[in-house]
Amino acid sequence: MFNRLFSVLTRDIGIDLGTANTIVYVKGKGIVINEPSVVAVNLRTKRIVAIGNEAKRMVGRTPAHIVAKRPLVDGVISDFETTEEMLRYFISRVHLHALPIMPKPQVVIGIPSGVTEVEKKAVEDAAVAAGARRAYLIEEPMAAAIGARLPVQDPGGSMVVDIGGGTTEVAVISLGGIVISKSLRTAGDELNENIVSYARERFNLHIGIRMAEDIKIAIGSAYPLTEKLEAAMRGRDLITGLPREVIVDDAHIREALAKSVKLLVEHVKAAIEETPPELISDIMHRGILLAGGGALLRGIDILIHEQTRIPTYVADDPITCVARGTGIVLEDIESLRDVLVPSQFETRPR
Repeated sequence: MFNRLFSVLTRDIGIDLGTANTIVYVKGKGIVINEPSVVAVNLRTKRIVAIGNEAKRMVGRTPAHIVAKRPLVDGVISDFETTEEMLRYFISRVHLHALPIMPKPQVVIGIPSGVTEVEKKAVEDAAVAAGARRAYLIEEPMAAAIGARLPVQDPGGSMVVDIGGGTTEVAVISLGGIVISKSLRTAGDELNENIVSYARERFNLHIGIRMAEDIKIAIGSAYPLTEKLEAAMRGRDLITGLPREVIVDDAHIREALAKSVKLLVEHVKAAIEETPPELISDIMHRGILLAGGGALLRGIDILIHEQTRIPTYVADDPITCVARGTGIVLEDIESLRDVLVPSQFETRPR
């Protein structure tokens, strides 16, 4: 009776703890939060002023004593205390506190495949300290594959390229495990930096990261488009110091992104070269799945297909793919326990 009541009241949570965005899945409800992984801190009082959307709106607009920052860098925790507060904020928004006897939620968190044991321990500890009863970890490419409903527990091979904000994860999956895994710190944030550098070198224009991201979303591409796209790039003229607007098109932005995109494609090709021949035949049949926000870059699937000669497709709603994967694991955690990351640090239930 009590176990059934607890299962109804307890909202087990799946979290895609990303460098750019944190997406929260609640068991039985689906995705309920999708907000930037940004925290605004008052340096004078050491107190957190805002988290998520509200904090991102403060980027570049705060007085000197308030700093909006990301507590995760390249997919791993760089500021433990701030990450803990951010997780506590997101968990508290979805977890019921009406009954003192109600158990804390179980949490499944997506992490990059290349993290160290110490970094895994940091994520587990931050989640438990933030209010989780138990923290399970799952590698993001595996979660993305599950979220896209790939048959990860079958003996056949599946290939996933998860292009996030801080890292690009390339993985070949078979029998519920990752056979080949490569992590590259060239992803969405790096593409934004590319556009900032290009504006400075090509137009003598200093633009902010938010403007660069807006331009990337509006007209960014990895492959020539059939229709020309244009957007206004606004910033400060480096010569006069005055505001200036430049109209750029998709060809300009494609040129700005070319070096990083090429590195990303070479990373995928390197993973293919290391894949056992038996799995290569499966991948040629099933294709390469693209997930993460970077998968929305126009033509990236066409470019990878052209360079690898393997069919490539973008997952449905690629941004939420990892979070949906954590949710599927939550729904049937016993049968999918093998896909979770083994922990050397047992987190004690509270």
